[in-house]
Amino acid sequence: MFFEGSEKKAQIVVKDKKISLLDDITDDFWTAFVQCCNAQILSSIRNDDCKAFLLSESSLFVWHDRLLILTCGNTRLVHSVEFFIQHIGMDKIKQVIYQRKNEYFSHAQPSSFGDDIKLLGQYVMGKAYRFGELDSHHNYIFHQDNSFQADKLDKTYELLAYQISDRASEKLTTVGLTAQEIRQFLQLDKFFADFTLDDFVFDPFGYSVNAIKGKEYLTIHVTPQANSSYVSIESNINLIKIAADFLAILAPKSFDLLSFNDFDFANLTDEFIPKNYVSKSLVSEHLSNNYFVCFANYILPQKKFMQATVLDLAGENHAL
Repeated sequence: MFFEGSEKKAQIVVKDKKISLLDDITDDFWTAFVQCCNAQILSSIRNDDCKAFLLSESSLFVWHDRLLILTCGNTRLVHSVEFFIQHIGMDKIKQVIYQRKNEYFSHAQPSSFGDDIKLLGQYVMGKAYRFGELDSHHNYIFHQDNSFQADKLDKTYELLAYQISDRASEKLTTVGLTAQEIRQFLQLDKFFADFTLDDFVFDPFGYSVNAIKGKEYLTIHVTPQANSSYVSIESNINLIKIAADFLAILAPKSFDLLSFNDFDFANLTDEFIPKNYVSKSLVSEHLSNNYFVCFANYILPQKKFMQATVLDLAGENHAL
């Protein structure tokens, strides 16, 4: 069984003197917003600073002055961005950022990054970048090119793990596994004990969790199937400093790190990333919207030959 865990991501910053996304927008709007990309809201949690929606296809976070949405599978997130622009209006929007990473089977997607930014270009002038090599892990980022300047303290981190160990995959595909058991396996209480958590176990396999504390957020999405395993972790807490813990649990064959506005990225990765992982790609760029973006791809060198994967010619096989 195959599921495309790789996510698309959008962040929209609004003029908070004109609108509060947390106070002025109803849940009916957010329901319609996520339905535009063929996702549904499963549940939500809220505090005074943030509301987090757990989706059938990843997560939506809403603060007073911005939103962050991630969707996986075959969603077309750009349609939700278009919906937001059309209903809220560009006069209330400071900045639009749209991001998309390489997929396992990109040909099965309803659109490409190029298709998506062509649509966005009807509403905003922007710049686009690729972080990473085209024939390896890479991340595309499009941002509105205007006078917006991000605060240097506005930091986010992404840890994207591929081909998790057999042990982790077998644990996370155990029939009847509960959300509490997955929380324990991922050791979420170790670093996020004082966060409010909202999670969901998908049938037959898969797990998502949102966590919030004040303005801080964490989201984890797990696609555990051995043939396409993928785990994404995103937060505005420094994930580089705790990356070794997640890597010890998941033991992926490769992973990506992406940071916005961590100017100490090189020193932090040198200090906290286990030495058995080798850096394959390092890219940084200071965007005109004042975000300093760093991307690194790490691999675990293989010391043993593996057997070839036998393909099912009679069944549905996306790899073919």
